[in-house]
Amino acid sequence: MPPYPGFNSFMTMKTMQIPCRLCRHLTWITILLVAGSCGTRQEASQVSLHGMVFGTYYSVIYYDAASRDFQQDIDSLFAAFNQSLSYYQENSLVSRINRNESDRVDDWFRTVYLRAESISRETRGAFDATVSPLVNAWGFGFSERAVMDQGKVDSLMAFVGHDRVRLEGDRIVKDDPRVQFDFNAIAKGYAADVVGGFLESEGITTYLVEIGGDLLARGLKPDGSAWKVGLERPAESMDAPQQWDYYVEVADVGLATSGNYRRYYEDRGQRYSHTISPQTGYPVDHSLLSASVFAPDAMSADAYATAFMVMGPDAALRFVEERDDLEAFFVYAAGENGYETRASSGLILKRRPR
Repeated sequence: MPPYPGFNSFMTMKTMQIPCRLCRHLTWITILLVAGSCGTRQEASQVSLHGMVFGTYYSVIYYDAASRDFQQDIDSLFAAFNQSLSYYQENSLVSRINRNESDRVDDWFRTVYLRAESISRETRGAFDATVSPLVNAWGFGFSERAVMDQGKVDSLMAFVGHDRVRLEGDRIVKDDPRVQFDFNAIAKGYAADVVGGFLESEGITTYLVEIGGDLLARGLKPDGSAWKVGLERPAESMDAPQQWDYYVEVADVGLATSGNYRRYYEDRGQRYSHTISPQTGYPVDHSLLSASVFAPDAMSADAYATAFMVMGPDAALRFVEERDDLEAFFVYAAGENGYETRASSGLILKRRPR
């Protein structure tokens, strides 16, 4: 797709269909990032860094008068982050806590745990970081899919729930030793926040950090324009190319999308979504196909997007409209093979130029 009028350049970023160390929902979220080039009269130069982390792509774009290259620093941050919060790493902190080999937390674990707990309460359990046993049993984690029936679900639900664990000082206390954490629905966004914090510590005030579609944008570009982000329309199949109709202009916001139309499996004619409800123990089966959430930080946007996929379109929209710190864009199924969209009242959508 060639650049269209008014956009200097673009990159399409999407998650990969390979095991993702920190993203349980490989949603193929449709983030199309548009970065303007820096004119000759602008003092700050645009620096673009790219790589792979957590089984997906990342992109970091920032403006810096000294054109410094922070690639090595950022990759080092990701490596340390992985050792704390990736349950795909056998010796990571979260893996050791899940196996009850440790109960001591570090600062990253503490931060993500406390935010996860807060959002669990706000959403009445629609988001829950202890859902890991269910995710694995349904075949969307790192173990083989189990034979699922009501008895199996009930047995797993006995030790799923954010109210079954607590933080006391620097110690995690479980009511049941079988409780396990899965921070995949919040940690990828938090990683974007961590990189943003690092850039700010280096004096960078205008940047965009994107990890597998979760992003954090700060500041206006030197020409005064905002960052432009495209929102993908539902794909007809898991490997269909990205297409999009709308974009938004953002600054000083976190954005994350969760969706069901790129990650699922079919068994005996029934489709099973990768979004598992912590409230019922089953994959969700409502009409919501994707939820894109705009929040003050990427960590919160990531978690709310997952919660909204559990809640469904009506409840999620009501939730957003009651908040002055959130906006959202929803895509939901309508009619045979059709879909419709809804946006919260404060979100300004723009049509893609034709």
